[in-house]
Amino acid sequence: MPEHEPATLHVVFGPSGAGKTSYALTVARRDRLVPFILDDWMATLFGPDMPTPIEYEWMIERVGRCEEQIWSSAAGVLTAGTSVIFDIGLMTKADRARVRQIAEAAGVPVQFHFVTAPQEVRRQRVESRNEIRGETFAIEVQPHMFDFIEGVYEAPDTAELDGAIISESQ
Repeated sequence: MPEHEPATLHVVFGPSGAGKTSYALTVARRDRLVPFILDDWMATLFGPDMPTPIEYEWMIERVGRCEEQIWSSAAGVLTAGTSVIFDIGLMTKADRARVRQIAEAAGVPVQFHFVTAPQEVRRQRVESRNEIRGETFAIEVQPHMFDFIEGVYEAPDTAELDGAIISESQ
């Protein structure tokens, strides 16, 4: 029986509105990966109960629960020999380092994918996504939420991008 490459954890990250979910779904279809999209989990599990306006502590606690379940589900898929792709936010360097540490501890190869675009392009995409509510719509991102996420997001440095696949759209 021929030897197969080990299943890989693909991790998409970048700022809000960069096109991470579209990118993850495209790569998943093209390369036959199982996608795990945090916003889909959040919308399905907690969307009906979401407070208006969204409260940060409420959201973060549920994001943590979703991430735990995503990791649990993805571990089974990876063990079965199928690669996965994560679109789970990862706005900070610490978040991305944590994912790398978990993958390394589990002996799973990890490939990061950095997706970005200029801020005004991203802002317009988010506004359009809110209106159109197409394939990648899961949760409405209001302008104040976009601004908040912009303040939380930490751009990668050169070392963090080493070995990453980079996709920049205009």
